[in-house]
Amino acid sequence: MNRQRGFALLAGLLAIVALVCVTIFVGVGALGGGGGGRDESSSDQAAASGSGAGGGGRTSVGSAAPASADAWVGTWAAAPAGIEPGVPNGHVGRSIRNVVHTSIGGTAARITLSNLFSREALLIGRASVAVAEHKEDAGAAAGTMRVVTFGKRTSVVVPPGGRVVSDPVRLQVAPDTDLLVTVYTPAPGGPVTYHPRALRTSYTALGDRTRDVSGTAYIERAPVWRYLTAVDVLNRQARGSIVVIGDSITDGIGSSFDADRRWTDTLADRVRGSGLGVVNAGISGNRLLRQSLAVGKGPSGVSRFERDVLERAGTEAVFVELGINDIIREPHETDPDRITAGLKALTRQAHARGLRVVGSTLMPFGGNPRHTDELEAVRDRVNDAIRSGDVFDRTVDFDRLLRDPYAPDRLRPEYDSGDGLHPSDAGYRAMGRFVKLGDLVGKEPAQL
Repeated sequence: MNRQRGFALLAGLLAIVALVCVTIFVGVGALGGGGGGRDESSSDQAAASGSGAGGGGRTSVGSAAPASADAWVGTWAAAPAGIEPGVPNGHVGRSIRNVVHTSIGGTAARITLSNLFSREALLIGRASVAVAEHKEDAGAAAGTMRVVTFGKRTSVVVPPGGRVVSDPVRLQVAPDTDLLVTVYTPAPGGPVTYHPRALRTSYTALGDRTRDVSGTAYIERAPVWRYLTAVDVLNRQARGSIVVIGDSITDGIGSSFDADRRWTDTLADRVRGSGLGVVNAGISGNRLLRQSLAVGKGPSGVSRFERDVLERAGTEAVFVELGINDIIREPHETDPDRITAGLKALTRQAHARGLRVVGSTLMPFGGNPRHTDELEAVRDRVNDAIRSGDVFDRTVDFDRLLRDPYAPDRLRPEYDSGDGLHPSDAGYRAMGRFVKLGDLVGKEPAQL
């Protein structure tokens, strides 16, 4: 009975704090470069948004307010894809240490936490960010551990369906390095918003271990990212970020685990000298026209485009790699005009923000069990439309790059990870090298 009363009291307090957070959202949202608390609801789920404070405490790290919002640029991101199975109330009393890889560096960092798929408020008791010491464990490099604050408080409530952006923390973030972003969740907070195919090992530990430099307490491992959807860096010399929206091919399925060998990683290596970051908004199984929330494959591309692409910090250009799952997954989309219309809709949205759009052709899948001649004909017609120049500002022909010249509906053997659909490390490397850097930046987008 005492335990039940305790949970009831805690739930009541969380509800009160959530209301307070929404009330003070306008003031808090102005902190940390103007990104706090924007609505993360899609057309599939209307929800509140905002940021607030649920506790006190001082941090040993001062804030690093930018000269302008334009100084913030995305160095890493993960699109929220669905609800983590098996944990309906969250990871209560645990610290979650997400391991992420940067594309561009800066002199300060801020994080975005999402509660998109929960109808309950999420209490973050404490958070931290640090540079990883090694790829093999959860330990932080000496002298890099920073406490993260939200409106100058060390805890925050993320409203149902919402997100919060942290205050800046002074931290020298190098490009092409691993960061540890840790959050402590002390109370039940509903389902966990997560990205299921991280291709990186992240960690959990019992209790508040957010400030642990050593990784010895982080004995539980998982290949997913939880709650964390973005890391931005302060870099006044940066030109911005290339934001890539895609499916499992952009998510990197088929590439080596814990090795950062997605095609976007290769692209990030190439553009770094140009002052550009690369942000990956791929979701495995994602479709352009239909949502697949129940199986963690995310909202449709057209419904998540604004949140996952256009609202990212410092977006310089957009890359679109979407459409193959509409064809090969049930219910099959057999009208190529509907797919090309969806792709054109993305281009129009980006143009409204003054952004150039680069898009790719749909890749071969002839070696996959789901392949049929009818579906192949749909893919061919979509690719013909993309090659015509009427869909994107620039086209990258990944189909011609990776297809077997002796069997054009199949991947080259050396580029096939083994399932007839997803590229190998060699295939992803070829893709990242194939993109023309001049196509990503330049003059105003074409008027299609």
